[in-house]
Amino acid sequence: MPEVMRTYIQDTWRRIERAVPGTAFNFEFWNRCRPRRSTYPACHAVIAAIAQGPHFEEPMIEAIQRAYYLEAQNPSDDEILIALGEAIGLDRERFARALNDAATEAELLRQIQFSRSLGARGFPSLILEDESGFHPVVYDYTDPAVVLAQLGL
Repeated sequence: MPEVMRTYIQDTWRRIERAVPGTAFNFEFWNRCRPRRSTYPACHAVIAAIAQGPHFEEPMIEAIQRAYYLEAQNPSDDEILIALGEAIGLDRERFARALNDAATEAELLRQIQFSRSLGARGFPSLILEDESGFHPVVYDYTDPAVVLAQLGL
């Protein structure tokens, strides 16, 4: 990851810590890990976890976020993702095989295309579905009124 991107992300973490009460990041990540700017490995991990049961989706997402933001582990590394999968109860060998197989990649690409068709252009995105279709919703992490106003509440 280029130094400019590393600095940008660290500055973003600092802004979030100041703006969102109770939010903390482990900046040791930038010393311990070789940062790469790709969320694909983590996305693959969630898809591979779901393949062992839909109830693994949320625990896998939480494990990845905890590892990255709080434990200074790199979720771009297969070894880290496999260890996280095993820790949440996945079959290690099955998960390791699925992590980078063609079916997992195809599912990720399908999901990306679907999210784009809904109007999502970044992460995170909030999309409202109503009778007339799908609509991007602007949000503010510290002010729920921003979303509520768009919902007419």
